[in-house]
Amino acid sequence: MKQYHELLQTILDKWVVKDDRTGTGVTSYFGMQARYDLRDGFPLVTTKKTFLRIIIVELIWLIRWETNIKYLVDRNCHIWDEWPFQNYLEKNNLADRYPKYSEAWMQEKKNFIEKIKNLPSDDDFVVTWWDLGPVYGHQWRNFNGGHSHAFKTGNTDTENAWIDQLKNIIETLKNNPTDRRIIVSAWNPTQKDDMLLPPCHAFFQFNVDTTHNLLHLQLYQRSADIFLWVPFNIASYSTLLMLIAEITGYTPGTFVHTLWDAHIYSNHMDQVKEQLTREPYPLPELKLKKEIHTLEDIENLEWEDFELCDYQSHWVLKAPVAV
Repeated sequence: MKQYHELLQTILDKWVVKDDRTGTGVTSYFGMQARYDLRDGFPLVTTKKTFLRIIIVELIWLIRWETNIKYLVDRNCHIWDEWPFQNYLEKNNLADRYPKYSEAWMQEKKNFIEKIKNLPSDDDFVVTWWDLGPVYGHQWRNFNGGHSHAFKTGNTDTENAWIDQLKNIIETLKNNPTDRRIIVSAWNPTQKDDMLLPPCHAFFQFNVDTTHNLLHLQLYQRSADIFLWVPFNIASYSTLLMLIAEITGYTPGTFVHTLWDAHIYSNHMDQVKEQLTREPYPLPELKLKKEIHTLEDIENLEWEDFELCDYQSHWVLKAPVAV
């Protein structure tokens, strides 16, 4: 994974210190790109333990156009917990009682997660407070369509024209593979303010090498937390490339990762410097144990349908999430 290490080192070498939305502070660099050829192995970062299970659980959640984190929590995936929890505190005038990242905040977040584990998906509390709005999966599968929980923002227009982008690009890959418009956009200005977090990975584009029957994928990421989330993004979109290649009859080729604002948070610096001292291990292999042919087959996958082979990594490096 030398490409990923090069991203980290470039930001350290060519840094610009900036304020940011979260108030944490970042070291930033604008305009970067890395390429990962899946024929060389599955690009899962090895210089720190990277948990593929939660990455794949989230990916299937996106493909299913889920927007409520109940699906994730039920599968012990907690990468989205902070945003709906903080939104709940702020909307209920509790943010001062539970200052962000304090011991009290952490304990209350834990209490709320336990609460939704024991509630049904249609419970009013779960529906109202643990939905993220029309985020990624909604835009992939129901672009510009009405969101079932739009009442939270006062936007009750559910009659907009909508489009299943993911379904359409699969049909295009099968029937018109040389098309240069095989694009899925998660960035929707008309619904951006209804989302708890506007998409960081904004849109992606497929390209077919018809000579060698290879499918390539490029992700355009507007905001990239290099240490904490970019390893997840690399693995997630590489998995997406594998799955779409499988149901369209291509061999997975290269995942191209284009980063607009790439940054390291100020409270991640020590971890980054430690990680750069570590030598990468050989890349593992990701196998799909279940036969798939359609988009619906992908929607029904679970983590247990995958097998990660020969993954060797250095120990975990932890860092706080900036909300």
